[in-house]
Amino acid sequence: MPGPRWATMQRPELVNTCLMLRYPPALELVIQQFEGLPGIGPKSAQRLAMHLLRIDAQRVRQLGESILHLRQSIERCRECHNYSAEQLCPICADPTRDKSTICVVEQASDLMALERSGEFRGLYHILDGVLSPLEGVGHEDLRIDELLARVESLRPDEVVLATSPTVEGDATAEYLRSLLEEYGLVVSRIALGLPVGGDLDYADQVTVARALRGRRPMGDE
Repeated sequence: MPGPRWATMQRPELVNTCLMLRYPPALELVIQQFEGLPGIGPKSAQRLAMHLLRIDAQRVRQLGESILHLRQSIERCRECHNYSAEQLCPICADPTRDKSTICVVEQASDLMALERSGEFRGLYHILDGVLSPLEGVGHEDLRIDELLARVESLRPDEVVLATSPTVEGDATAEYLRSLLEEYGLVVSRIALGLPVGGDLDYADQVTVARALRGRRPMGDE
């Protein structure tokens, strides 16, 4: 008995109908929005959108409201540029933190990774990325000038460069070292223990703690 494929070969209009078949516009829009998120591909986007159709409508409403509330209630700390519910994040507002040391990280998630290690009690500064000429990311695209202003104001004894051990992360650290040398402070780099080419945010607590304890001034290799 002829199958569906034979039927479509005999009736080309069936092929055209299959090619034109799409999800309803509302569903397509949600799938497209999910695809725009980092790490989400087409298949994952479809699964997430389909999941929203299966769960209770109240949960979907709560998800949407929480996303709106996130954008309305979270701002950047005016000092370190961490995400915060206030003008100063809890770390910058804590009078017990050691203001003689500033740890420079790429992203807020890296700050959280270092805090989980329990090894560092100084202040932080978030760059919001790394230098990447191929992607058009230069000095003016990062919070480098803000870092230099904080160093000028706080006059710390040490700046720890905790950018990830990637090509871009290493290049950014070297660039920052060249800018910070004139301030007469110790510029250190987190030690080996983190995998080369890896992201700080994915490192376990023990590895991060060892990397912080083993830091040393740059240029002493």
